[in-house]
Amino acid sequence: MTVKSGLPGHFVHIRARYRKFFEALDELGRTARQEGPLDERTAHLVQLAASAAIRSEGAVHSHTRRALDAGAAPDEIYHTIILLTSTIGFPNAAAALSWIEDVIENKPEEK
Repeated sequence: MTVKSGLPGHFVHIRARYRKFFEALDELGRTARQEGPLDERTAHLVQLAASAAIRSEGAVHSHTRRALDAGAAPDEIYHTIILLTSTIGFPNAAAALSWIEDVIENKPEEK
């Protein structure tokens, strides 16, 4: 089940139930991105690659959305996964590419 935010319904319910925990996770993510020289776009591409490597469909969806919001072009997102093929194997890369498509194909057009 997906809600209007584009987030999976189960994620929204867990986040609502454990609000303080998710606030801490959000703060950890913000702090980690601010601690180094990588810009937010690059940081989300790195996190996208890690998400693909561990075969986390939800995290691939999340970091695809976040990378797009941070200014990454769809071609950069696809290339991030293509670069992993020799490391994580073609089947894993193909799965991640399909999860990226879920987000890019359903992203509302900007006006």
